[in-house]
Amino acid sequence: MSTVAADATEAPLLLRADADGIATLTLNRPAQFNSLSGALIGDLQAALDAIADDPAVRVVVIAGAGKAFCAGHDLKELRASTDRAFHETLFNRFGRLMLTLTRLPQPVIARVHGIATAAGCQLVANCDLAVCADTARFAVSGINLGLFCATPAVALSRNLGRKAALELLLTGEFIDAATALARGLVNRVVPAAGLDAEIARLAAAIVAKSPAAIASGKTMFYRQLELGLEDAYAYAAEEMARSMGTADACEGIDAFIGKRPPVWQGR
Repeated sequence: MSTVAADATEAPLLLRADADGIATLTLNRPAQFNSLSGALIGDLQAALDAIADDPAVRVVVIAGAGKAFCAGHDLKELRASTDRAFHETLFNRFGRLMLTLTRLPQPVIARVHGIATAAGCQLVANCDLAVCADTARFAVSGINLGLFCATPAVALSRNLGRKAALELLLTGEFIDAATALARGLVNRVVPAAGLDAEIARLAAAIVAKSPAAIASGKTMFYRQLELGLEDAYAYAAEEMARSMGTADACEGIDAFIGKRPPVWQGR
């Protein structure tokens, strides 16, 4: 277990643990329900930037320490300043972090064991995959404070149907894990005691695949979402043709035909 940065009391804001190709980043402000201070955002950005260039890391898991996954932005920090430039800078930094998650070569799994509210719910939505405990709850609660959660709306509107996303954004009401699964916010719901085992199974299934195919496939998936249907199919055909000539595709097909396990070349 390694630690990344620290606050004034020397408590690490972010923990990192690596094992079997999986890097687990744990938000470590349990007393503040892992609210996203500017310092924690910076630490998470630095950790992801380092992971992007690390071929040993095949999957990233984002977790939270204590009772909560993440309660969103640190409201005390936000209210401590009335400077609009400060607020714009902070929200832009968090937006950059969300883009980093999407552009990261490795798939990112949210491990949600407790509440995920406001920007914490945005973080879940922006991760590629999410597994939650059956006790987890989700809300986009800024509207309860007179603040429409505009930045979470970007991620939610790209994960949920419009009406489901707007219901969260306009009411601020909590939804339970089963509802989050039904609406597409998370992939799997399991008993709390089985959360780590389920994430391990999901991560292992990804680690077993070609690193190059996973990285290029993730890039392709998000890019085609922004294209029109005709352009998306043209881009997909180009990617399929390109992929057919890669070493891992040749190896994978030959291994399938030869009824043997493939040996991947790496990213």
